[in-house]
Amino acid sequence: MKPLALLLLFPLLGFQQAAPKISPREEVVIREVLELEHHTKDAMVHGDAIFAEHSLADDYVAIGPLGTVTTKTEAVAARKNSQLHYESVDFSEVAVRVYGEMAIVTARAEVKGTDLGQDFSGPYRFTRVWVKHNGEWKTVSYQATATQ
Repeated sequence: MKPLALLLLFPLLGFQQAAPKISPREEVVIREVLELEHHTKDAMVHGDAIFAEHSLADDYVAIGPLGTVTTKTEAVAARKNSQLHYESVDFSEVAVRVYGEMAIVTARAEVKGTDLGQDFSGPYRFTRVWVKHNGEWKTVSYQATATQ
C-alpha cells in the first residue's frame, strides 16, 4: 500500500517522479479517519467522555510528552472528572497512512489546556493509530511529543 504521507514528502525531498497513487478504498479510509480525527478534536475541547469511551480500544495505550502511560480507563476518567481540560486544539500537517485495516495519523497540534490544573499549552507532534475491528475504527495507540 502506498501511504498518503509519501504524497506530502515527495516535493519536499526533491523527487521528480510522480507520487504513488492511492486506491479508491484507501481514499475512503483516509476520509473516514480524517472525520474521526475531527470528532476527536471536538471531543477533546468539549471533554466528551462518551466519545472517548466509544472510540478508544479496550487495550488503548497513550504515551504523553513526559513519558507517562495512560490506559483507556484512565483517559475516560480524566474526561469524566474534568481533570483534563482543553481550551483549544488546532491540527495541521495531518498525514494519514493506510495499511489494510490500520491507519496511522501523524500531525502537529497547537494546544491550549490544563491537566490537574497544570498548564500544558504549546505545540506538539503526535501519532495516533486507528484499527478497524468488527466494522468500527478504534484508537489503539497515541503518542505526543512537545515541540518548539
